[in-house]
Amino acid sequence: MERTFGWMTRWKRLVRDYEQRLDVSEAMIHVALGSLMLRRIVHP
Repeated sequence: MERTFGWMTRWKRLVRDYEQRLDVSEAMIHVALGSLMLRRIVHP
């Protein structure tokens, strides 16, 4: 779990909670983790 949070901090927008709405914050987390998974699939 800690490693996942470490990967998410690469996204500057996720380091601090700038979003006012919870759904936008959740969407940014999904985008960050989706990008991580895509990178791992393309570059094994």
